[in-house]
Amino acid sequence: MPSMTEEKTLTLSRGGPSFSSPYTIEHWEPEDGVFWEETGKKIASRNLAFSIFVEFLGFSVWQVWSAVAAQLPNVGFNFSVNRLFWLAALPGLSGATLRMPYGLAVSWFGGRNWTLVSAALLLIPSTGLALAVQDPATPYWVFMLLAFVTGFGGGNFASSMANIQFFFPQKKKGLALGLNAAGGNIGVSVVQFLVPIVITSAVFGGLGGNPETATVRGVTKTLWLQNAALIWIPLILLSLFTSWFFMNNLHVAKSSLAEQLPVLRNKHNWIMSWLYLGTFGSFIGYSAGFPLLIKSQFPGVNPLQYAFLGPLVGSVIRPVGGWLADKVGGAVVTFWNFLAMALALSGVIYFVSHKADPGAFAGFFAMFLVLFFCSGIGNGSTFRMIPVIFRAQKLRNFKGGKEGSAAFDEAVKGANKDSSAIIAIVSSMAAYGAFFVPKSYGTSIALTGSPLLALFTFLAFYATCLGVTWWFYARKGAEAPC
Repeated sequence: MPSMTEEKTLTLSRGGPSFSSPYTIEHWEPEDGVFWEETGKKIASRNLAFSIFVEFLGFSVWQVWSAVAAQLPNVGFNFSVNRLFWLAALPGLSGATLRMPYGLAVSWFGGRNWTLVSAALLLIPSTGLALAVQDPATPYWVFMLLAFVTGFGGGNFASSMANIQFFFPQKKKGLALGLNAAGGNIGVSVVQFLVPIVITSAVFGGLGGNPETATVRGVTKTLWLQNAALIWIPLILLSLFTSWFFMNNLHVAKSSLAEQLPVLRNKHNWIMSWLYLGTFGSFIGYSAGFPLLIKSQFPGVNPLQYAFLGPLVGSVIRPVGGWLADKVGGAVVTFWNFLAMALALSGVIYFVSHKADPGAFAGFFAMFLVLFFCSGIGNGSTFRMIPVIFRAQKLRNFKGGKEGSAAFDEAVKGANKDSSAIIAIVSSMAAYGAFFVPKSYGTSIALTGSPLLALFTFLAFYATCLGVTWWFYARKGAEAPC
């Protein structure tokens, strides 16, 4: 890999990007085919790779409570089921709230700069959780506070996606955003797979602290629950190094709050927030609540033996959703995807209603895998719709001359800035699924003894998503076909 100084000289000689500092690119034209092939693609791909790494860590830290909450009773913390669901839900509440300022921060501080800040913040909840679980006297309010600040990891998604969409040309954005998001989403699966492994051994030796004696389904075990948090700290430190040396700020991404605020008046901002709540909100909410839902409905099953598979399926398939949307249109993919999600959720409702029957868990788990699969497809397709909708709106109002003119280029840049702000808002609204889904389970179980009330509510919500997608984007004569 050439050094940054060598790369600067190389790209300037080819009419490529110009650097105002070793890490800030002043000139960036990914829609120019020559520019893209000669220099843009290499720089964009490098930033994408290291953005994925930080986003992966963000999701892993954000969702660590989905795995830890189910283990707390085993090491002596006697919290009720509803309190445990609160711990799984709180990171979703704070993470969703942080996504809007995180996404907008890219335009204020620069993509590389904010990636460094957001990665460093992950050290706070990781260190705090590792200390808290080692003290049996730690009060519930401390766990609540730590679960809340774990939301720092949830904010990363918005800033990463808002940043990366500037690097790629329009025809490449679906796949690039899909890969970026999938790399982050897979952190949910990794944390649920890795935590049960690392907490059973002293992987950090004496530095990791003392273990706890736990009784799990009548079997006495030794657990280092602090390892669920400690395992991420070396990787976070590595991400600070890679972000510092291998990522860039883009000058074209700069915009003020005054430039970004008008998108709040655009109704498609809020419509896409609703739809993305249906896809990503489902993915992250089901991920956060899956281990505890399995434990509460099928107590004879080890939830962490299976729970990681759902987020893994949803994460891996996400780029396919973006790719399909590139090929056949985001609205078409999103419409049929919501129909499939509604059918799969109906299957979940059936098997929860018959959970005492032979094979009920197998059917329940299979239906949830379909839900995760569809949520991943929908994540990719809905996110691909955003730049298409707002680019079309900008160009519809464009009166500055031919394609390729300076005025046309300004219109496209404006559309990209609008898309970046929209991504921050849409991803923020959708991330509230990480709070509402597990909290709905807990409330429904507390009120009725069953999660069915919550599941029927989700089914009604999918019906609205189907109608909205068809009316605004998929039908013949739709207001914003995409």
